[in-house]
Amino acid sequence: QVQLVESGGGLVQPGGSLRLSCTASISNFGRYRMGWYRQAPGKERELVATITATGNTNYADSVKGRFTISRDNAGNTVDLQMNGLKPEDTSVYYCNTRLFLVDIWGQGTQVTVSS
Repeated sequence: QVQLVESGGGLVQPGGSLRLSCTASISNFGRYRMGWYRQAPGKERELVATITATGNTNYADSVKGRFTISRDNAGNTVDLQMNGLKPEDTSVYYCNTRLFLVDIWGQGTQVTVSS
């Protein structure tokens, strides 16, 4: 059974940092593009960052220069390092991949940026 499990969310003050991690129970993990998305209350889910099997990255304009996505194929993990956090980054963050044209999502982890 394919499963994505996120961890690392929490409460942080503006300007602070958090590191999210996603562990994937996927065979041949290194072959798949992985991504982080987020959804704030009353808003649609939006792309945060993706990383391809070859390590190419893509970021939403709102997080460029502040967030960094990385992956460890040996450990089946994909991380999101978030620096310079802003109140508008408050959301539930979801790990994502696509297998056989089907989107797979984790359960999400809450990130709250507030003083």
